[in-house]
Amino acid sequence: MSFTKTTEQSSKYEHLEKMSVADLLQNINNEDKTVPLAVEKALPQIEKLVEKVVEKMKNGGRLFYIGAGTSGRLGIVDASECPPTFGVPFDLVIGIIAGGDTAIRKAVEFAEDDKDQAWKDLQEWNINKNDVVIGIAASGTTPYVIGGLQKCNENNIMTGSISCNAESPLSKTANLPIDVVVGPEFVTGSSRMKAGTAQKLVLNMISTSTMIQLGKVKGNKMVDMQLSNHKLVDRAVRMIMDELSISENEAKSLLEKHKNVRNSIENYKK
Repeated sequence: MSFTKTTEQSSKYEHLEKMSVADLLQNINNEDKTVPLAVEKALPQIEKLVEKVVEKMKNGGRLFYIGAGTSGRLGIVDASECPPTFGVPFDLVIGIIAGGDTAIRKAVEFAEDDKDQAWKDLQEWNINKNDVVIGIAASGTTPYVIGGLQKCNENNIMTGSISCNAESPLSKTANLPIDVVVGPEFVTGSSRMKAGTAQKLVLNMISTSTMIQLGKVKGNKMVDMQLSNHKLVDRAVRMIMDELSISENEAKSLLEKHKNVRNSIENYKK
């Protein structure tokens, strides 16, 4: 059964090269405004996937993202930001890109066309049935991603997907698919634009809501964040001051002793 690949349909705008900079920016912005509305329609799908990720992680599982090109890079960005933001181990949320780490900066020719490689990449992490693997592909047709999810399904590993085409082969492969249909791109086929933005928004939702459900946020604060620079240390001090209603010097002393915000708050003795 064929499906409509809207990410490849012709742009609604013609003669882009004749537009002024102001017109280009306005038209791109107009298209970008439609993305959150497309994500909103997918909230029930996102909810189901997040609930499954939380369930698996509470039982010792991990979350994997697999993708190629822009999609793979977005997965890696989201995964790499979880440890500093939420204080989790680097191997709890893992991003894997077709072509390996080289592909993060430079396109690796035809890497996305190898339907067997994703499973090999996942096996290097000792993937198992406690884990969840989310395939990311704007087109919903990337062989690397589809092949990886197929092998996961065969091995009873829970799968999810993020695609920007409804009823795509990827969506039909995943146990819990997410379809965010953003329509044609401003530059025809340039899925790093609206599709990439949509994927980033969904990834933010998945990782953030999962970490909140796992208790990595208190109130609205990142109490488990890693204190890896002066900005974050200053933020931590303010968080402790606000939470405990104490002076800056007291907060600094607590932080120096206990090394992070949560420990500082929990070990404070009035």
